[in-house]
Amino acid sequence: MLLHQFRTVPLSRPVILCIDDEDLGLEIRKMVLEREGFTVLTARDGQSGISVFDTEAIDAVVLDYAMPGMDGGKVAAILRQRRPDIPILMLSAYVALPDEVMRVVSVSATKGDGAFTIVDKLKDLLQAKFPGPRGIAN
Repeated sequence: MLLHQFRTVPLSRPVILCIDDEDLGLEIRKMVLEREGFTVLTARDGQSGISVFDTEAIDAVVLDYAMPGMDGGKVAAILRQRRPDIPILMLSAYVALPDEVMRVVSVSATKGDGAFTIVDKLKDLLQAKFPGPRGIAN
């Protein structure tokens, strides 16, 4: 039986899993987040993202909504079922996401919001999860 042990306090570089089928957006997000002090793992589809999530100690997830095959809403529901406390930021080109998706994610952002808005929202999520001096520096 495989048991996962997850950190209760992030190390100096929180691990972010970015899942997106668009290579350019994924690479830009990875570069921006790494510059902001995060360790970034990437997956190009929902199933690969779930596999990475199951094998790595992930602190938060940045997830695209519109992907072929398994959409971001389905992926978020699976991740939330496996780790109810995981912060999930859902990205979308759409202004409004379905209610059932919003119930399983922590926060959403539109792709047009810009990389640093996404960084700020991610830092807020992590600070809420890990408050205090060992939390995420803003």
